[in-house]
Amino acid sequence: MNTQKVTISIPQSLYDFVESYQRKNHVKSRSDVINTALQLLQEQQLIACYNEANNELNNEFDTTISDGLEDETW
Repeated sequence: MNTQKVTISIPQSLYDFVESYQRKNHVKSRSDVINTALQLLQEQQLIACYNEANNELNNEFDTTISDGLEDETW
């Protein structure tokens, strides 16, 4: 895995949370905690994008679902 080293500044309360989470969940490093958090954030963003794309498809489908068909056909 290709990794990049970065330096971040976070509020003390978030730092305390990272430390606490690491300790309570036996996570190897603070980097692993932050990596997990960023993966979850990325997953949320992907889910939102998939939902938006699905809604667009559903709206297009709803407008064409009965093209050329009469109610009696069913």
